[in-house]
Amino acid sequence: MTTAKTPRIDGERLLRRLNDLGAIGAIDGGGCARLALTDADKAGRDLVCGWMHELGLSVSIDAIGNAVGIRAGRRSGPPIMAGSHIDTVRTGGRYDGNLGVLAGLEVVAALNDAGVETEHPLAVAFFTNEEGSRFAPDMMGSLVFTGELPLDTALATVGIDGARVGDELARIGYAGDTPVPRPAPRAYVELHIEQGPVLDHENVEIGVVESVQGISWTEIEIGGVSNHAGTTPMSLRCDPGWAAGSIIAFVRDLAREIGGSQVATVGRIEFFPNLINVVPERAVLTVDLRNTDETTLRQAEARLHAHLDTLRAQEKVTITTRRLARFEPVPFAPEMTALIERHAKAQGRSTRRLPSGAGHDAQILAAVCPAAMIFVPSVKGISHNVREFTPPDQLEAGANVLLSVLCELAGADA
Repeated sequence: MTTAKTPRIDGERLLRRLNDLGAIGAIDGGGCARLALTDADKAGRDLVCGWMHELGLSVSIDAIGNAVGIRAGRRSGPPIMAGSHIDTVRTGGRYDGNLGVLAGLEVVAALNDAGVETEHPLAVAFFTNEEGSRFAPDMMGSLVFTGELPLDTALATVGIDGARVGDELARIGYAGDTPVPRPAPRAYVELHIEQGPVLDHENVEIGVVESVQGISWTEIEIGGVSNHAGTTPMSLRCDPGWAAGSIIAFVRDLAREIGGSQVATVGRIEFFPNLINVVPERAVLTVDLRNTDETTLRQAEARLHAHLDTLRAQEKVTITTRRLARFEPVPFAPEMTALIERHAKAQGRSTRRLPSGAGHDAQILAAVCPAAMIFVPSVKGISHNVREFTPPDQLEAGANVLLSVLCELAGADA
């Protein structure tokens, strides 16, 4: 009988996979652009699914394109799952999402290398369109996975470039045949870079994530009268551009006034016809509001809509809104956060409990199973940026915490 060895993360192998995936859709500055369901996303999917097969995982693709690779346990039943996403924003880094997926594969590789069996199956997943940069809402794949978003609604979603989700899934060959929603895993753990400055600033090695703050995305379309920029008196204008600027200033002041965890961002704005010497006929912008408290988030939304009502009356513009995404704050299972904290401290790592300011697939899985997240520091808090960086030793430290947590949850050989 062969005695199993103690499994250990191979940091060089993990980094090599991160760099190989990061080379797909590479952009200047060391980042990458793999918007969901583009050709670059297909190439990334092909690479990661190939690694899953090489590790002996049984891989299935479901109807929204989520990929799940399963390592069998001694008994059948729901797996312990690790994962995240591999799509990026247009100016993304190499770690956001990718770390959670590839660290999950590294856990499998470490178990294989050590000859360790687990009582329960172990799964590694990547979910479709987590970022929501091309198709709203974000976390689309995990929402369909859990049944919170109907498949037909997701497939009919039209992106910023006019493409449909269903058409693009078929085009790149990832319209799978596994039905959704899928059965819930036994538990879900996601390793991720913090994407914020707290751990790096405080020199803490492992973040124990207690919750994910609520998110409200709204698209606002403002209609007015296009006219000559030189001949139209200011007092006689019906200017969507000015109204858009008022909204931008308002949400910044709103976040500062509310304080606490409240943040507000206008991340996209378009003018039509977008000419230097023409008063715009139309402006379209997005507002992203987030807070860890649901009541306060609702108050922020109400105040934004009250400001829009004021603009309609004062500026004689038309204003229509469309909700792009809405998620309430999500607390993680206390027993899961305690488990992560215990394993991190057992490995001699400094820890800090904190909320996540960004949305993640883990918050969606939390509705159907015990879920939690492990954070590692982001240098200077930079993310969604080509300069996003986490040192290799910190990547390895986070992956080793993930390994030990998954081993306990899955019932690994002692």
